[in-house]
Amino acid sequence: MKNKAVTIKDVARLAERSIATVSQILNGHGDKFSAATVAKVEAARDELNYEPDYFAQRMIKKTSKTIGVLVPDIRNPFFGELLRGIENVLYQQNFITMLCNADLDEDKERVYLDELSRRGVDGFIIASSAVSNNAINDILRQKGHPFIVLDQKRAEGFSDSVLTDDYDGGRQAAQHLKDLGHRQVAVLIPAKPSANVQKRLSGFYSVYPRTAVHVIATPLSKVGGRQVVPEILATGVTGIFAVNDEIAFGVYLGMAEHDKRIPDDYSVIGYDDVEMCQYVAPQLTTIAQPIFELGQTTANQLLDRIANPQQPWEEHHLPVKLIERNSTAHLN
Repeated sequence: MKNKAVTIKDVARLAERSIATVSQILNGHGDKFSAATVAKVEAARDELNYEPDYFAQRMIKKTSKTIGVLVPDIRNPFFGELLRGIENVLYQQNFITMLCNADLDEDKERVYLDELSRRGVDGFIIASSAVSNNAINDILRQKGHPFIVLDQKRAEGFSDSVLTDDYDGGRQAAQHLKDLGHRQVAVLIPAKPSANVQKRLSGFYSVYPRTAVHVIATPLSKVGGRQVVPEILATGVTGIFAVNDEIAFGVYLGMAEHDKRIPDDYSVIGYDDVEMCQYVAPQLTTIAQPIFELGQTTANQLLDRIANPQQPWEEHHLPVKLIERNSTAHLN
């Protein structure tokens, strides 16, 4: 038979104090009472192994201390590192992170937004471009939920956002390949790129003329990079810019399957600088985003929005930088 849960009434009875007094002390307002009263209440709590009811506290405090985080594909290590940065900040502020992985499914993303809203999370971090502005407006804005968009989706003036300099990242990638003497290059990019990925291509075009760039459509995955290698081989390119590291890793395998060597036959540069870049052979040259810092900045900005809901929208920009390793080389 299940034991009856200990209630605040039981603690008050054992401590010989009123329920109101016990409630205030257990909710962090012990400074209003004598040290003896606080000690007696805490001793009663410990003796009874009392734990406050989460849902009752939520009704009283109007807060769940929970943040919903929506990502498009948790298999991409970029989002794992991003989540580490988010959780690092939220944990220190006694918030719980509730992760929702949408698997690049727009319908699933909307369902998650609805469900997180129904469960009363205190705020939302949206790291996916597929969530429509209409869904955000219907589910979040009209209900007054604090939220922030980052990385893949522009705020467009309706929310806080944290972004990295994708245009400059694309420019740096192109300049690196050009400095190495590559005249014909390929850019591996999704058929329908998100706004941030489009900016990487725009930055790339600021260095190379369009006639020198072979744009090849592929998903943002290792499978995508591997499957387009035959298309790359059919061109005259010598340099390859993959708009994320996952595509670049796929290119490595595809090139090996066709007896091609990196960087002897093709120079490859990625984007993100996930940890695996240092463990593949040759180590991957890439454009490094401050992924962990991106997560931290996002979490801090959302907590600030929750505390100050009327402040003007803010947009933070973080820099990116080229990390030169061994997958790129001068064209012979």
